[in-house]
Amino acid sequence: MNWFVVSVVVSLLSFATAAWLYSWVNKQPSGTKRTQELGTLIRQGASVFLAREYRLLAVFVLIVSGAIILFLPEPIWHGDPMRNVMMAIAYIAGSVFSALAGKVGMAIATIANTKTATAAVENMEKSFMIGFRGGAVMGMAVVGASLLGVTGIVMLTGDVALTLGFSFGASSLALFAKAGGGIFTKTADIAADLVGKVELGIPEDDPRNPAVIADNVGDNVGDVAGMGADLFDSHVASLSAAVVLAVALDGGIGKFTQMVFCYAAAGLFSSIVGVLLANIDKGADPTKALNKLTNVTTAVFVGLTALATVIFDFNWRYWAASILGLGVGVIIGIATDYFTNDTRKPVQDVASASASGPAFTMISGMSYGFLSVFPALIGIAVSALGAFLLTNGIDPTTVTDALFGISMAAVGMLSIVGMIISNDAYGPIVDNARGLVEMADLGEEALRITDELDSAGNTVKAITKGFAISAAGLTVIALLGAFLSEVNAVLQARGMDLIAGFDIMNPLVFFGLIVGSAVPAVFSAMLMLGVNRNAERMVAEIHRQFDEIPGLKEGNPKAKPDYARCIDIATTGALKELIPAGLMAILVTLAVGLIGGIIAIGGFLAGNIVSGLLLALFMSNSGGLWDNAKKYVEAGNCGGKGSEAHKAAVVGDTVGDPFKDTAGPSINTQITVVSLVSSLAAGLFILFSIF
Repeated sequence: MNWFVVSVVVSLLSFATAAWLYSWVNKQPSGTKRTQELGTLIRQGASVFLAREYRLLAVFVLIVSGAIILFLPEPIWHGDPMRNVMMAIAYIAGSVFSALAGKVGMAIATIANTKTATAAVENMEKSFMIGFRGGAVMGMAVVGASLLGVTGIVMLTGDVALTLGFSFGASSLALFAKAGGGIFTKTADIAADLVGKVELGIPEDDPRNPAVIADNVGDNVGDVAGMGADLFDSHVASLSAAVVLAVALDGGIGKFTQMVFCYAAAGLFSSIVGVLLANIDKGADPTKALNKLTNVTTAVFVGLTALATVIFDFNWRYWAASILGLGVGVIIGIATDYFTNDTRKPVQDVASASASGPAFTMISGMSYGFLSVFPALIGIAVSALGAFLLTNGIDPTTVTDALFGISMAAVGMLSIVGMIISNDAYGPIVDNARGLVEMADLGEEALRITDELDSAGNTVKAITKGFAISAAGLTVIALLGAFLSEVNAVLQARGMDLIAGFDIMNPLVFFGLIVGSAVPAVFSAMLMLGVNRNAERMVAEIHRQFDEIPGLKEGNPKAKPDYARCIDIATTGALKELIPAGLMAILVTLAVGLIGGIIAIGGFLAGNIVSGLLLALFMSNSGGLWDNAKKYVEAGNCGGKGSEAHKAAVVGDTVGDPFKDTAGPSINTQITVVSLVSSLAAGLFILFSIF
């Protein structure tokens, strides 16, 4: 069977599913005039930000495309000029697909939020279904686009190295989209919380707060558009690494390559089945309903791939590697849930500690955050080692078989990414809906329902972030194998000795290792300082409006806050801060390669992966833990709203915001970007490095 054709058909089926879900959500009632007005403000703010961000990134993409034509995969005066041009086209295509992934997600999210809020006036079941199906539109569109993009490049050109260019386009745009969206959303969230909750003691989504619309806009540009681009990048990178290694094993496009597309198509089809089976019984727990869908999708994937392995005589050891990756991904999700769910001990301990002041909130939250890293990193290590041992020796002449096994574990872990994205996008939709219910005064029952849906969204979002970061970790280990494969291809073409690996006792490798491990820390600091500077500007603006607009603080209906001004501050600041951190990571990679060559880059990637995964998991989990500790107190525990514990928990949540929504989830994209830059520039480093 031609699995390229099957992949295209399944991708088109996912687009058809997304179109049906979009139509269904769009037909639901939009609610009161006030609800629609607020929804329009959020939608317009998100659209303005995304348009300005994409204009800026379009300039970046054009500049990088020019650099690729001149230098990648080899300098144009050394290699084949047409191949450089094709690489630039693949890069642009990856960037465009990634941008569309974010745009589609945001378009549906800003429609689904008002409809989810309106349905909450009637019952929880209808509200849940609108929120989930709104998120599923992005899940179907993102994974369909990633599979179609990679399949199309291989079918049309037969040059799998071009998939690395496509992946670089996806990851570089995702890096800036996630960073920009994260800076925007946390600028507004922190400013709104510090002035509204801590200083004035007003509710989270009180319409008097000038930053409240910007906060809701941020949920869409950061948690929807940014995360959509991020997971698009992870899925493309896992497929690209697997395809490059498969072709190295096949000696061209053959059975191993077909297996990659078979499993990828099976994963997307499983997600389509899971999405279409979505339902919730009256009075059921929304968190359990979401987890049930993930379990169904997982079971369908396992069954389909086992059947395909039997029928088409694929190697069972590679099937076992992919199932190992998927199983470890689920276990990591469960471990993340333990540390971030407000029904579990860690969150409740942090909430209790908050009664003694914010210092104890911070100490306990950071401690549990560091503890949460251990099971996830052990899981990644076990899946990588297990996949290596399972598949090593299939081809006794090379280690590529085992590296391909690791890449198949990454493909397996990301096989159900369509469902993961659907669950993830559900979170910000119901979060927006909760804000709209409060701002439009839709009643206490609707507020209770959306609070319950939002709590489920926070829990599931923490799980999906842990899953996404872990999957990215396994993917970049596979990309390290792809880097080795690309390096050896260049060395072989030049008649030079091949390399088998990277010896840590080699001073060049160690040099790269140390520099690589420092990059995620600097990258994170630059993003969080950007949030800090921007939030300070917005806090000053909120104070100005409360001081200068008569009756605003008192709640006079005639006193209208200037929401647009806060949206503009968040937008301008985010666009100013998003480029430097990503550019730093790319330039340091090129500098290490030009100084120490491919040997130093091997160490650089290893250091970057280990340090980046640790920091990303720590920040995402501790941020999620502080967020849910605050919500646990707000639910009436440890003194409830207005208590000392509540004020301390809000401080913890404020610190955790840029951890979990700006720096943490951006690091995994940064790791992918430098891995792809290294693979694409391998020829450059061989020709021009100092040592």
